[in-house]
Amino acid sequence: MKTNASTVMVNGEEQELSGALLLAEFLSTIGLRPDAARGVAVALNDEVVRREAWDTTQIRPGDRIEIVTAKQGG
Repeated sequence: MKTNASTVMVNGEEQELSGALLLAEFLSTIGLRPDAARGVAVALNDEVVRREAWDTTQIRPGDRIEIVTAKQGG
């Protein structure tokens, strides 16, 4: 699947990207507050990004982001 130059793929779906952002900023724009995101793991282009690096990790158009959230229950 070819992506638009101003989008990223998030869990397999295109999302608009307004310029190069930091991962933490992008997560906030999609409703995940990084300071309150417990049980969340993020991979950028198939590499897990440690939570400490979210504030400094750049994302660019065409990147692939996978977000996994732990759920409680059974």
